Amino acid sequence: MKKFMKLLLGASLFALEQSERATRQKRGRLSEQLDDLRDLAQEKYEAAADRVARATKALRKGHENHAIRNTLRFAAGVGVGVGVALLTAPAKGKETRMALNEKAQKIGGNVRKRFSSHDSLATDH
Repeated sequence: MKKFMKLLLGASLFALEQSERATRQKRGRLSEQLDDLRDLAQEKYEAAADRVARATKALRKGHENHAIRNTLRFAAGVGVGVGVALLTAPAKGKETRMALNEKAQKIGGNVRKRFSSHDSLATDH
């Protein structure tokens, strides 16, 4: 009986050690994947910022137009924000995309209303 208990205790300790080793390996892989995602997000952000800067220069062509520059910066910020939100969202992908789509349509509707009322005021004067 004593040998059986020692064998059982030894097997239990071995199983616990293997479980802990597997957990450490999974944590290491997860950490590496998160680092890769962070690097990818940084690269995408830098590429988007560079494109926005080039587009701004092309649109300005010697003119100082703050509205265009601010609009492009806003659009780039929204793009980066959506990208980060998708990477870190706690909901499923389909649910997250649906929520983002609804929010984008709502914002788009608000912008259209604002500019259409702005245009009607400008044509009345």
